[in-house]
This record gives sequence, structure tokens and C-alpha cells, in this order.
Amino acid sequence: MHNNGISSLYELKDIKHKYGSHFCLDIPHLKIRRGSFTGLTGPNGSGKSTLMRILSFLEKPDSGSIYYKGILQYKGDTQAGNNTAMLIQEPYLLKRTVFENVAYGLKVRGIRENLNDTVCESLELVGLEPDKFGSRKWFELSGGEVKRVALASRLILKPEVLVLDEPLSNIDPMSISIIKEAIVNVSRRHGITLIISSHDPVWLNLICGDILRMYDGTIVGDGTENILTGPWFEDIDGLWSKELAGGEKIFAVKPPDKNSIAVLNPSEIIISLKRQKDISAQNMLKGRITNMVSLEKRDALKIDVEVQDMTFRCSLTQHAAGELNLIPGKKVWLIFKASSLQWQ
Repeated sequence: MHNNGISSLYELKDIKHKYGSHFCLDIPHLKIRRGSFTGLTGPNGSGKSTLMRILSFLEKPDSGSIYYKGILQYKGDTQAGNNTAMLIQEPYLLKRTVFENVAYGLKVRGIRENLNDTVCESLELVGLEPDKFGSRKWFELSGGEVKRVALASRLILKPEVLVLDEPLSNIDPMSISIIKEAIVNVSRRHGITLIISSHDPVWLNLICGDILRMYDGTIVGDGTENILTGPWFEDIDGLWSKELAGGEKIFAVKPPDKNSIAVLNPSEIIISLKRQKDISAQNMLKGRITNMVSLEKRDALKIDVEVQDMTFRCSLTQHAAGELNLIPGKKVWLIFKASSLQWQ
């Protein structure tokens, strides 16, 4: 796709946005490529939804600069043109029929040519039969159907950017499957840039080339990294530790302060079938494999291991995983050095 020499669709610089006296979004620098699929992960309250509203131009940050296709947005009180659409976690419909809800965006843009066919096509994309659902009122729909109608009303606009905040939450399994397929197919077919948050890590890792992990209002790493939060306490041999719910400890070198955030790269973790002796690594944790995902175009696996109240993401070649006969449900030991934890 021709992009007039602009490599990034978005570029954010020194973005700060505050809610009350407690939460502040702080994004020093972020680029999002045109046509890319970007995933956002992180706990509730980490800032994902706020960042997505800013990327959708539904909310103006308190300070900082947003460039969209190389053009600075929000010059004074004027916002430069953009073509984005956002689907929030709990979408609401107009108090009209399904057909009128889906057609609304085109009508306000003055686009009425082949309107009936276009609306029917969008409904079919989300698995809703136009003859059956087109005349239904907003209150005659299930939660999954409401979300599918809301998605159809965004897809019909063929936006440059589709921003989806937990599109799979609180809906039935059939709707989940249909929405997943519709999002990916339409976005790829029309070259749409996709920005999406989801609690389905398998799906997110399969479709997204870039995954950003958020914590406490800032981006702390990519979605493959392990994020360990404080508090940390001084322990033996000059090390510091964080205690898990079951009493196990994670050891680290001295942090900048006791509430510092540490990042542990998956490649720094050794997976073993038994507890090792006479090794220098200070951390040896017993856990259970909960998930294994193959990485496209790489001979590698992402392996999730649950250790008490935490899930660790590990990286291993498919050959090594085969040699260890690793499968979901298998109990393993995770081994890594205290110095492998990098302070943010």
C-alpha cells in the first residue's frame, strides 16, 4: 500500500493524560505502522482503554503530540482529519432497527448508493441474516448480537483504523468465533490497521505482529515479556525478593526502590523436568504448563507456565520442547538468575 513515504500511521510523543489524582497515562514515544495488527495487554486499570480512546481521537490528551499520517493532530482546538472507528467493551445501539443502526454511519456521511446491499453485506460478515435481523429492534437482541451489530456498523465504514477494546468480552461462544473471523478477514482484505485489546492471549498472539504490555499507565514491554511488580524486600546474600501467594520467592538484584517494576525476558528462563542441583541460578520455581503457542515464521514456541498466583511466559524452540515432551498440564521447573530481571 502506498504511504507517501510515511512509515508510521501513528506517532505519539510525550503523551500525558490524567484522571483525578490517582491515574496518569504516560507514553513517552509510540509508533504504530500502517496496516499492522497491534495488541494491547495488561491488567484492568493499566491504561489500555484510555490509550485506545486517544488513538481513536475520542479523547484529547492533556499534553504531548499525536501525529497521524505525519500530520500533527489537535492544532489548537482543531483536529486534523482521520478515519478511525472504535468498538468499546459494552457498545450501545441507537433506539432503532438493526438495519438503521448499521446504515447510520453511511447516512450521516451522505453515502446512500447501494445502501441496502452494503448493509446486508456487513450483517452477513458478522453472521446475522439480513432478512431475519434487519428489522429487529435494538432491545430484541442478545448481548452477543448487540456486539455483532455494533461491529457491523464499524466495518461498513471501511475505516483506516479499527480500534477494538475487549471485543470478545461477555458474549456467547458462537459470537466469539464469528467476531474473530470477521475482524481478521475484513481488516486484512481492506488493509485496515487494527489496534485491539483482548483477554484471549492465544488469539492475540496469533493475529498480532506487535503486542504492547501496559502497567500503571505506561508501556512496560512487549506482550511476550514477564512483568513483575513490587513490593520487593531486602533478603539474603545482598538479594531482594518478592513473595508469591504460596510462599515461594522470586529473587532479584537490588531494585531502584521497593516498588520498582522488573522485566524478565522469556528467553532467560530455562525449563527443566526436575529440580536442578549445583547451579548458580537463584530462582527455581515449580509450575504447570497452561498454554503453548507456535510462533509464525519461527521455529519457536511461547509457553505459559502457572506458578502459584503468577503466569510466566517462556520461549523455547520446537525441537527443544519436543525433546522434553512438553504438553499443556505438564509440571515443570523454571530456572533463571536474579540478574535476569531488568529494572524499568
